Amino acid sequence: MKKTPLFTCMTMAIAFLTQISGFAQTTMEEFLAKWENGKQFTLEVVDKMPNELLDYKPHESAMSFREQVTHIGASIANMSKGFLDGPDMPFDPGQKPQSKEEMKKFISACYDYGQGVIKSLSEQQLNEKIDTFAGTITRRQMVGLIDDHATHHRGAAIAYIRANGLTPPAFRAT
Repeated sequence: MKKTPLFTCMTMAIAFLTQISGFAQTTMEEFLAKWENGKQFTLEVVDKMPNELLDYKPHESAMSFREQVTHIGASIANMSKGFLDGPDMPFDPGQKPQSKEEMKKFISACYDYGQGVIKSLSEQQLNEKIDTFAGTITRRQMVGLIDDHATHHRGAAIAYIRANGLTPPAFRAT
């Protein structure tokens, strides 16, 4: 069989993808470091918005800054409990923090609760398929969805900071 340039290129691509596929995966330790970074970044975002702008919203149909941040925490807590089989929460996920300090305390409690639930999951539980609003997915995929959802709303909160002529905290990654 004569090897064409296309065949050679495809073979090399498959070999390359096979080699890097192990690098594309995140270990639980790496994910939890990213999770902690997300928590700290969210707290920095709260710190940047002045008290008098906590109820700012760019449009009447949008969530306010306070609602964006509260939604991040409540979603982490509620999805961790509901889809990851978390235990009862030691706080009310439906609370409506009023001050920046209350918001930061709430965000910390929600991220810490989510982290505890995620850390408690075995490999078997992470690989288990569950029915969710996103369809049938694994609990591992739900962990990623929870993180992506928090990132989405943190990004909206950052846009609110910029819309008010302020400089948001610098992006940090782990």
